Amino acid sequence: MAKITLGGNPVITSGNLPAIGEKISNFKLVATDLSTKTLNNFSENNLILNIFPSVNTGVCSASVRAFNKAAASLNNTKVLCISRDLPFAQEQFCAAEGLENVVMLSDFKAGNFGKDYGLIMTNGIFDGLLSRCIIIADKTSTVIYTEQVPEIGQEPNYDEALKALK
Repeated sequence: MAKITLGGNPVITSGNLPAIGEKISNFKLVATDLSTKTLNNFSENNLILNIFPSVNTGVCSASVRAFNKAAASLNNTKVLCISRDLPFAQEQFCAAEGLENVVMLSDFKAGNFGKDYGLIMTNGIFDGLLSRCIIIADKTSTVIYTEQVPEIGQEPNYDEALKALK
């Protein structure tokens, strides 16, 4: 279990990020068109999993914008922005911001993605939401980079994350 903070207050997650060198687990997430997406939908691509509590907060929306900008110049890479927000909220956010280079996915139905990846915050005011983290997997679905952001109100290290793809 990761120990992180929210506004300096301790928060614990349900598990730990996958280790470098491990394969990422399959998932079923809901896209903004309400279709179900799995790992197989993104095969043969590097993946940046940008995971966060809610797109309706300043830091979360900033991370989506930052990765949307970066994704425009990345080859064979898909940026998956994952939260427990409803797909409607995710779609409205991207439409309002003009974001077209990221794939918004929701874990709202059963929270299995958060459970399987150990990302659910188990206490604090965001109890039940996903913690802020980055997981990058190469084309073989092997984890090549992870970052569990230690303070929920802090942005991830975009430069280090993107460096892992070079």
